[in-house]
Amino acid sequence: MAVRHVLTAVLCASAAVSAHAQDITAQSLLDKNLEARGGAQALAAIKAIQFNGKMIFPGDFELAYGEIRARGGGDGIEARMEGNVQGLTYTQGYDGQTAWRINPFQGRKDPETMSADEARSMADSSRVAGVLQDARTDGSTITYLGREDFDGTSAYKLKVTQKDGDEFTYLLDPDTYLEIKITESRKVRGAPQTSETELGDYEKVDGVYFPMSVESWSQGQSNQRQRVIIETAQANPALNPALFAEPHGPTSPMIGGAPPDASNKQPETPPTKPAPTQPEDPSQPKGE
Repeated sequence: MAVRHVLTAVLCASAAVSAHAQDITAQSLLDKNLEARGGAQALAAIKAIQFNGKMIFPGDFELAYGEIRARGGGDGIEARMEGNVQGLTYTQGYDGQTAWRINPFQGRKDPETMSADEARSMADSSRVAGVLQDARTDGSTITYLGREDFDGTSAYKLKVTQKDGDEFTYLLDPDTYLEIKITESRKVRGAPQTSETELGDYEKVDGVYFPMSVESWSQGQSNQRQRVIIETAQANPALNPALFAEPHGPTSPMIGGAPPDASNKQPETPPTKPAPTQPEDPSQPKGE
C-alpha cells in the first residue's frame, strides 16, 4: 500500500511539472521579461538613454566610453557611440537611415559611411527597448526553445528571427526573467557573422532596468572579449539631432570631459548573473 502511495505522489508531481512546462510560451516569457524590465509604461516613457563609462579591449586597452540611444530618425532609431583616449575619439553614429564612423586610430579624421549591413547591426544594438521587446511589433518571429544551461543555471531560451533573416537567441534568467546572454547571427557583406554577448549588473534608470556590464566577442573567440562597464546612466537627456547625422566637417566629441549628471540613477540591483554593434578594435592597425 505504501508503494502505491509513493507511486501516486511521483506521478502527480510529474503531471504538475508537465503542466507547468506547457504554460511556458514565447509570449509568456516576453511578458515576464517586459515586467522585469520595469513594465510597458516605464519603458515607453524613455525616449532616449545616455550611458557613460569605459570600454576595455583585450590586452587591457581602455577607452572612455559614451553612448546615446534615442527613439527617432527614419526607422525610429538614432544612436551615437564614442570611445576616447589620449585626445583621440572614435565616433560612430546612426541617424535612422545611414551609419557612419570616424576612426582616428586608423588615420581617419573625416567620417566614412558604413555599409548597409553595418548600419542594420548598429540600429539593432541601439534600440532603447532592445531587440527582444521590439520584436513584438516589428514583424519578427519569436520562438521558445526550452531551457539551456548557463553557468549552472537552467535559463529560458528564446529566439527572435527578424524579417531579413537575422537571428538573436536570448537566455533569460529563470528567477528575474532578465536577459543574461545573447547570441546574434547575421550576414555582413555576404558573410555569416555570429557574436555572443553576456549582460549583467542590471540597475534601474527612471524605473527601467538596463545592464551596466556588457561583454561581447566573436563566436569561438571568448578569450578576445570586449567589455563595456557603465558608470553613469541618464534617461531622456537634452539632445541635439545633429549628434546622429553624418557630419560634413569637424565634429566635437560628445565625451572626453566629465560625464553628464546622472543624479536620477537608482542603485537598485536585482539578483542576476553576470555585450551594441562592436566597433572596430582601435588597438588594431587598419586592415587586420
